[in-house]
Amino acid sequence: MNVKQRVYETEEKFFSKNAFFTKNTAGRLYETPECILRTPFQRDRDRITHSKAFRRLMHKMQVFVAPEGDHYRTRLTHTLEVTQIARTIARAMALNEDLTESAALGHDLGHTPFGHSGERALNLLCSAGFRHNEQSLRVTDSIEKLNLTYEVRNAIVNHTNGRAFTKEGQIVMVADRIAYINHDIDDAVRAGILRENEIPGEFISVFGETHSQRIKTMVSAVIDHGSDDEIGMDEPFAKAFGGFHKFMFDAVYLSQAARGEEEKVKRMLGCLFNYFTDKPRLLPEEYRENIEEDGTERVVCDYIAGMTDRYAIAVFEDIFQPKVWQYK
Repeated sequence: MNVKQRVYETEEKFFSKNAFFTKNTAGRLYETPECILRTPFQRDRDRITHSKAFRRLMHKMQVFVAPEGDHYRTRLTHTLEVTQIARTIARAMALNEDLTESAALGHDLGHTPFGHSGERALNLLCSAGFRHNEQSLRVTDSIEKLNLTYEVRNAIVNHTNGRAFTKEGQIVMVADRIAYINHDIDDAVRAGILRENEIPGEFISVFGETHSQRIKTMVSAVIDHGSDDEIGMDEPFAKAFGGFHKFMFDAVYLSQAARGEEEKVKRMLGCLFNYFTDKPRLLPEEYRENIEEDGTERVVCDYIAGMTDRYAIAVFEDIFQPKVWQYK
């Protein structure tokens, strides 16, 4: 028996009736020879982690624009935290951990520089709009051409709305929210935007006083809810989770401190967008080759969305900031 066959037999023996069985995958965008060692979802995991877009997440900040300090979350650390939480839930529910892991690793591949400030800026600039979940799918399909399975692609594009058709895809949405609510509290406290004693007692009483207690309680609530219905939480956890989510938006994500640099981000990305839309010949070749099929505006969005925070600043300075003249 080969390694892959052993995985399929393990799934048949131990998976829940609500799990997605790997053997039932609808396949990829285009056919490719099968791997003798890895299942399709395991290959997706490897394709994502070896992609350039995944590596760039290391230099894209999560919430705060250009924070000083080494301990603030980046898109990469956020992605790893989401993946860990999602795998824990999938394993406990006897669902497909490989599918869950791959989707979690790929869910933010299309995120912009400067967090949601960058996303809002590109959404205003692009006539067709811009949403990072859709861009994540575009990265896998059109830009890096990872040729992922249909199930992973469906989970990635639906991670913000919960409409993934697999339970594993639904887990990614819940794990994403659990991760960012909790780690963004940590970063907000570190940044002086929020104090622990400002977290409403109604949420503390349900989920716990510490970072680890809250994550454990939320994850346990999802597991206890089960997978017969949509992935979620029972009461009182569901109501408290929704309230906690709203509190974080009001107190942190929409705060002046978190959005203090947003106008600068809009101006910077707007200048880059207009510049490359007017001069698409200056785009890297890997982007230019998509112009005929997708149009200049969309391809410029692709290029800007793929930038890291520091690269976007460097490109902006190179184009728009006067150079110091030196006599040689």
